[in-house]
Amino acid sequence: MELLGLGQIEAAAALLAPVIRRTPVVASRALSERSETEVWLKCENLQRTGSFKPRGAYNRIANLPAEERVGGVVAASAGNHAQGVAWAAASLGIESTVFMPVGASLPKLAATKAYGARVLQVGDSIDDALDAALDFAERTGARLIHPFDHPDIVAGQATVGLEILEQLPDVGTVLVPTGGGGLLAGVAVAMHHLAPAVRVIGVQAAEAAAWPDSLAAGKPVRAARMSTMADGIAVGLPGAVPFAHVVEHATTMLTVDEDALSKALLLCLERAKLIVEPAGAAAVAALMSYSPEELGLRGPVCAILSGGNIDPLLLTRLIGHGLSAAGRYLAVRLTIADRPGGLSSLLGVVGKTGASVVDVAHSRTGTWLALGEVEVALTLETRGSNHRDDVLEALTDAGYVVRVED
Repeated sequence: MELLGLGQIEAAAALLAPVIRRTPVVASRALSERSETEVWLKCENLQRTGSFKPRGAYNRIANLPAEERVGGVVAASAGNHAQGVAWAAASLGIESTVFMPVGASLPKLAATKAYGARVLQVGDSIDDALDAALDFAERTGARLIHPFDHPDIVAGQATVGLEILEQLPDVGTVLVPTGGGGLLAGVAVAMHHLAPAVRVIGVQAAEAAAWPDSLAAGKPVRAARMSTMADGIAVGLPGAVPFAHVVEHATTMLTVDEDALSKALLLCLERAKLIVEPAGAAAVAALMSYSPEELGLRGPVCAILSGGNIDPLLLTRLIGHGLSAAGRYLAVRLTIADRPGGLSSLLGVVGKTGASVVDVAHSRTGTWLALGEVEVALTLETRGSNHRDDVLEALTDAGYVVRVED
């Protein structure tokens, strides 16, 4: 397989310049303090359609010969590539059809339709949708716009790397959320040609991580499981084109768990004032999960926020999950005597710790309760993991048997 050259990336950049936003890089003091070096965030969540995907989609569709545009284009996506293809096709006056999984986010579904695509829902995963898109392409003559497995897609995504080098000329490390590998491969190629000393690190969700086994095997290998909140990088099999570039340029791959993704999303929201989807927060999650030594950081560091398209209902749940994972929420159950002042005494212990009571519920009807007992469920807001431990210790010291809820 012929690898991309600098000329192809520069051609993509010239093609995209009039239509794609040059997204900002913003400093993160919180991450800089943790990483012991400057950390900057590349805000592709502020890109057109809310992710980096239009770069590759537009470059791919714009390079189609006239005869291949006649039947329109077709794509498969959980949302971000869908929107990128729909927007790019509409911008170029081409019809688009997009297959999305049945469980795709409703806002992403609505946005894809709003950009002008005909949307069909099929299957439970991106892989199911991709099979349907391939069949549609064979039947109708529509040109498949693959989410990541094509040189034009990788070249388009590589323009993120070009912008980083222009905005942070002395960048030492770039962390990249990784699913099929198009963005990772593009950034790696750009760095290889223009700044070969830059360390490029791909980051996957641990519950949908095909890349570590694939790199170990020397070929794309399907992930053993696919169960992550980060649907934007939940890809079962790396693409052959990205894989060849990632292997050639010796890119490092790491994984992060679901708690880390939640905490990273919360940090972006609280400290950077940026709305990011779980997949888009993967690079930040890595900076929060690994030490600078484990990451082998060379500063300054740039973490790419690859997307910000998140269902508001999911965002609400993830904020709660992130607060709990960060030790800011504590949910417990305990049993107290069913007598006047029992609940007041319990809340008095909590009050002395400085924790805030979010919710209280008590029940006398549980079959496990003895006569004269009441079960109390408390949800508390704490100031972090250390304060959370202090609250639990105070309750235990007061004689309560405490069961912590997940």
